[in-house]
Amino acid sequence: MKILLIGSGGREHALGLALHADPACTELHVAPGNPGIAQFAQCHRIDITSNAQIVALAQEIAAELVVIGPEIPLVNGVADDLRRLKIAVFGPSKAAAALEGSKTFAKEVMSDAGVPTAHSFTCTTLAQYEKAFDTFGPPYVVKDDGLAGGKGVVVTHDRQEAINHALTCKRVVIEEYLNGPEISLFGISDGTSILAMQPVQDFKRVGNNDDGPNTGGMGAYSPLSWAPSDIIDDTYTQVLAPIIAEMNARGTPFIGLLYAGLALTDHGTRVIEFNVRFGDPETQVLIPLLKTPLASLLYKAATADLADTVLEWRDESAVAVVLAAEGYPTAPKSGGRISQLPVIKNVQIFHAGTSQNGQGLIATGGRVLTVTGVGSDLTEARDRAYRAISQISLPGSFFRSDIALNASVAEKGN
Repeated sequence: MKILLIGSGGREHALGLALHADPACTELHVAPGNPGIAQFAQCHRIDITSNAQIVALAQEIAAELVVIGPEIPLVNGVADDLRRLKIAVFGPSKAAAALEGSKTFAKEVMSDAGVPTAHSFTCTTLAQYEKAFDTFGPPYVVKDDGLAGGKGVVVTHDRQEAINHALTCKRVVIEEYLNGPEISLFGISDGTSILAMQPVQDFKRVGNNDDGPNTGGMGAYSPLSWAPSDIIDDTYTQVLAPIIAEMNARGTPFIGLLYAGLALTDHGTRVIEFNVRFGDPETQVLIPLLKTPLASLLYKAATADLADTVLEWRDESAVAVVLAAEGYPTAPKSGGRISQLPVIKNVQIFHAGTSQNGQGLIATGGRVLTVTGVGSDLTEARDRAYRAISQISLPGSFFRSDIALNASVAEKGN
């Protein structure tokens, strides 16, 4: 099977490795890819915001499956263009991708499906912001209604900061604060069935102890020994299955990866947000733990054939730590030379913001690399990830030192 994977980040590097490792994959093409992916796949330099260029490449290589990593091509409707040509696609239609493209739309779908989420208001004026803030009180939760690259959310006790963020957006969703630990739980859907993956916890704030501004994610780990034992079944029943049923009822079936960001509150599980593609860096811990061959799995989802599929997982733990460029997330510096990428057993280094020039490997993005350690428990996985990332040289770069720390300590205590 010839597969075309769209994207260039750490998520795509992880997906690409797993797709390539599946014997069902005979050729792997990636657009645009990165230096890490180029080690095992053929990369194509195209503009992935152009549906026409993606479609032309899929036709040129006679792709039998297209896997779309980032959200922008999905929201742009490229899956629809490919399906019109009878090409199997893992990724939702433009109509279904609105679950991520518009938080207001997602709230409407959740309301109709009976899915528990935070109470909210959609606002476009200062008077509406003020009314919403008065209703909910601090901490204020303000979300850009559209795509914002993982940086559209502000949670703050400072009312003026909340107003300032709202004023930078065309439309915002202001909602009640959900108190409780946050987790991510993904579901793989063929439009009718959905398979729940195991939960992950990621770390959005830039600094240790969840200090500083939100980012696209500074690290993640799985499994979650502290989470309720029924969290997967509960999320399937309360969230994933109802959303898939509701999207079907609307005539816009959801085919692809449904990412549910959840808060485990005192009043039960509540949905924080939906994404319509694999999350980053959660993918970099989930994929190394997944035993089920990925290419075959995603092809089944793309061709409405998931009904009898069961996901298999390694009985291990994984911890991913992001190496960020100096100045991230506000003003990351590009061009720094990366050296000394270690080769360590049970450690994978996923490229994200990197490129190759005459001087070697250089940083070209805010999140440069993700280092994932796999071990028998979280402590071993953490040790491997941090031992590896501490050996990487990139001037001015930094990483959080507390990814999965509390969970590993608690795990040892049990």
